[in-house]
Amino acid sequence: MNAVAQLGISVALACRAFQISETCYRYSPILSDENEEIADWLERLTENKRTWGFGLCFLYLRNVQGYGWNHKRVYRIYCELELNLRIKPKKRLKRDKPEPLAVPDRPNET
Repeated sequence: MNAVAQLGISVALACRAFQISETCYRYSPILSDENEEIADWLERLTENKRTWGFGLCFLYLRNVQGYGWNHKRVYRIYCELELNLRIKPKKRLKRDKPEPLAVPDRPNET
């Protein structure tokens, strides 16, 4: 807010004038560096382990690497990177052509 610095008015008065809360005025995000680190980890994991979804990536970061990040935060970044839109192709079974049925020579013979 330039009004506080230039006009010398109080923070409370400036916030009332612009109709914002004082906590909004004082808020400063401090986690952007960690968010970039989370995004980097997620990109590397999904590149190397193509069959892993969010759950396996998160458990790897939590249990193997030892990061204590919140799963909601990691999932928000996972969705921002559009990694949740990956659709795995269905595995098709290759079936052999069936053999023709054997015809018995006489009645009551199998």
